[in-house]
Amino acid sequence: MGEAERGEAAPRQAVTYFCSRGHTSVVTFSVEAVAPDSWDCPKCGLPAGRDSDNAPPATKVEPYKTHLAYVKERRSDVEAANILDEAIQLLRSRRKSGDIIF
Repeated sequence: MGEAERGEAAPRQAVTYFCSRGHTSVVTFSVEAVAPDSWDCPKCGLPAGRDSDNAPPATKVEPYKTHLAYVKERRSDVEAANILDEAIQLLRSRRKSGDIIF
């Protein structure tokens, strides 16, 4: 298929982005669109900017935390033991009353 069959292509602009690892990315936008100041580098995933001399710094990556790690940040060991005791007492009282517990 040629351009004659599909019609003329919309006018475009090419914007070059530079990441802190030295990668260069050229992204094409419509002339009517406002090109963003930063873009994620498709090679390494770091933020890339338009200024080749002052590339944006790499963002700090926080390590993955489990749900338990977040809970331990909020509760002390004593509080956790108290909550566990309350839950066990509640389960035992429900079993005695004949509730079905899964």
